[in-house]
Amino acid sequence: MEINDCCCVESCPTKLTLNSTQNKLKFFYIYFMYKRELRNKYKHLRQQLTLSEIEEKSLAIVNNLLQLNIWEKTYFHLFLSIVEQKEIDTELLLQILHGKDKEIVVAKSDFTTFRMTHYLVTDNTTFRKNDYNIPEPVDGLEVPVAKIEVVFVPLLAFDTKGNRVGYGKGFYDKFLSECTPETIKIGLSFFEPELIITDAFESDVPLDYCVTPTSIYTF
Repeated sequence: MEINDCCCVESCPTKLTLNSTQNKLKFFYIYFMYKRELRNKYKHLRQQLTLSEIEEKSLAIVNNLLQLNIWEKTYFHLFLSIVEQKEIDTELLLQILHGKDKEIVVAKSDFTTFRMTHYLVTDNTTFRKNDYNIPEPVDGLEVPVAKIEVVFVPLLAFDTKGNRVGYGKGFYDKFLSECTPETIKIGLSFFEPELIITDAFESDVPLDYCVTPTSIYTF
């Protein structure tokens, strides 16, 4: 794509005159970012959030989720928050899923294969934090990926095409690629999207929605 052809130039908050190589490079740097840069940027932004801000933004995200046409589904895959990473608090979402009598599925990560095994949450499920402070089920009834209908996806950043940036281990990339085409993939983000993640791959599985405290994005 030619930079001059970008439909966002006139509406961008930063006005640039695109008549020199220097300004074209400046435009590319501002609006097109690589995954590594985005990881560092949004880890830093999350660490600046206070606990009250996390609580407020998490509540707003859940309220927006209630507007989606997903609640007739049965099997919902939910990530459990890493408190130390200041992730979105999914405890309220867990309670809503319980209240709606949904089948809740959570993952256990294998850091030797970078794959996840998925377990049904029951009254007998015991959780324990792993070495990376991720709450995980100790054991339980394994759920086939094909049964999962909705996945709430953790992320650090996303773009206007539905591409996401995670922590870089590839757990969710592998998991989402195994889901059925009908599985609804919903990212949850404290922050609004970047224009383009430059090094997104064709093999990356895009989100269907991403929900922030103020908006619902459909891809």
